[in-house]
Amino acid sequence: MPRRKRYLFVCVNERPHGTPKGSCATRGAVALHAALKQEIAARKLASTEVRACTSSCHDLCWAGPSIAISPDDIFYGRVTLADVPEIVDALAQGRVVERLVLPERDFDPATADPSLPEHPASTPAAIPEAK
Repeated sequence: MPRRKRYLFVCVNERPHGTPKGSCATRGAVALHAALKQEIAARKLASTEVRACTSSCHDLCWAGPSIAISPDDIFYGRVTLADVPEIVDALAQGRVVERLVLPERDFDPATADPSLPEHPASTPAAIPEAK
């Protein structure tokens, strides 16, 4: 397998729902990673261009879900499933999605923009019974 041009490290770190700084996982990062992998594969970029990987904490919990792009040293923040097609378009074209790039103020929770809301926690009552 050849080395890819870019690696996307999607933080999937999880803390309990309601933790003050939150976590990427409670803001949808696991589904985001799966959607990125699917879209990258569908566009036939997976074997040579881009690899979507999971990672642990980027220390950007308040700005999550976050994606670190290597070797570009770019961090995307507050990424949602709706952003996936635009991210993959940009990767295919060698561009950056500027609106997702975290500004310096977002690297400090005291000066960061507002967080995305956490997704509701799963409860046993919310999980359908197996038949």
